[in-house]
Amino acid sequence: MPNEKRVLIVEDDEDISMVEEAYLGASGFQTVIVASGAEVPDLLQKESFDLILLDLMLPGKSGYEVCREIRDKVDIPILMVTARTESVDKIRGLGIGADDYIAKPFDPAELVARVNANIRQYSRMLSKCSEQKNEELEEIRAADLRILLDSWKVYKGDREIKFPNREFELLKFLAMNPNIVFSKEQLFEKIWGYDYIGDSATVMVHINRIREKIEDDSKNPKILETVWGAGYRFNK
Repeated sequence: MPNEKRVLIVEDDEDISMVEEAYLGASGFQTVIVASGAEVPDLLQKESFDLILLDLMLPGKSGYEVCREIRDKVDIPILMVTARTESVDKIRGLGIGADDYIAKPFDPAELVARVNANIRQYSRMLSKCSEQKNEELEEIRAADLRILLDSWKVYKGDREIKFPNREFELLKFLAMNPNIVFSKEQLFEKIWGYDYIGDSATVMVHINRIREKIEDDSKNPKILETVWGAGYRFNK
């Protein structure tokens, strides 16, 4: 049976986009290709996708700009593709909301594996949310923060804060296990899972993004605290 999952390929290099399209198509994915980042926001308003394969070095509007613009508007995995290999570029991409990162030149088989892993992980998160709808615990509070578990909403005071799936899952897990210290490795295993292609540094990037949204001062966090040498703790 065809996969029927849809992938949006944002890539200005025709040779690379054709390789991506060929391998993803052979694995059962439907693909749509655009060569400009400026086309992405309007396209996402008209069509739905299960993952975005986003090149960083695009003409006119970079992948970083595109990711920053769409991250809080679409709740699907964003896999960044770039010729850059420095860790700072990886961290920057993850820091603005990308879910994963692969550098050119890449093994097409690895690309397909990463696409599959990200979509599977996203599907598991949706499944967990559905299973938890009837749980007795529906809301968690800490200071002026409210986390509504069954509706996947977060409020700071009266203002709703948008969270992509993985950020919400990470915040929810820590909030449901307050005052317990979890290492980066433990959190990576719990939220991303064994089959995810990545490393625990991803946790640090997501923690920083969460702090920017929920803390009064992200440089001096009170709710989501770092326990040096041990990990992170949600203070309740």
